[in-house]
Order: sequence, then C-alpha cells, then structure tokens
Amino acid sequence: VEAVHLIADGKAPRIPQPKEGATYEGIQKKENAEISWDQPATALHNWIRGHDKVPGAWTTINGQVVTFYGSSLLDASVPAGQELTIKGASRPGLVTKNGLVVFGNDGKMVLVRNLQFEDGKMIPASKYFSSDETAALELTEEEKKMAEDIR
Repeated sequence: VEAVHLIADGKAPRIPQPKEGATYEGIQKKENAEISWDQPATALHNWIRGHDKVPGAWTTINGQVVTFYGSSLLDASVPAGQELTIKGASRPGLVTKNGLVVFGNDGKMVLVRNLQFEDGKMIPASKYFSSDETAALELTEEEKKMAEDIR
C-alpha cells in the first residue's frame, strides 16, 4: 500500500537499471539470423525454431536467400531424397516427401517443413524440386458455349 501511495504522490524512488547483466537482446534483425552450419543438429534446430517466424533463419541455396520455417529433430535412419547443395553446409540436404532434411556437424538430422524465397513465396520444403507449372484451363465446346451464355 505504501509503494502505491509513493507512486501516486510522485515520490517513489527511481533507480536506473544497470546495463550489465541485462538479457534483453532487442528485436532480431534478418542479417543476424543466417544459419551457421558448423553446429550440432540440436543447435541448428534451436536456431531455426528460435527465429521462426520473425525474422526467420536463412541460408543461401543456389545463390538465393532461402528462409527456413518449422523445424524438428529427426531421430531415424537417413531418408531417401534428392540432394540439395546448401552454401556452408558440410553435406548436402535431402528434399524428401516430408520436407528438407539438413545435417548438423554431428551427423544428426533436422527436418525443415517450409521454405520461403526472397520474393516472399513460401512452399512446403518437400516441393522444392517440383516445377511451378500451372496448367492452362481448357474448356470443351459445351463449356465455351456456357461461358458465352453467362457473359
């Protein structure tokens, strides 16, 4: 009660917080979130998970900045997949049906579920090598007539 009254009266002591030992790191910046590949899988997972969603942990793949989202540790045998060279990684990642498998320097694996490209496009990591083709819609004669009638 006494503290509340001191504050209300404007007489509460003001003690500045010392800078030493402060744990607040401020808002993370994208340039500080690059993945350092010379770490064990647990550290890679924690780095990716710790930067998920903002600012997003990123690396360079084929000369393009790619941001990783949705990681989990993978404790299984190495899955079948298509190799993907990642700048700075000691061994290539594997694009599998479940996502992108990356390896720590301890040989253990991390599964990444989503990738985002510089243009903002996000895809499931398992679709990295899938072509981005969109089929043109072809109408039958009957459908063309119906479309004209609707117009």
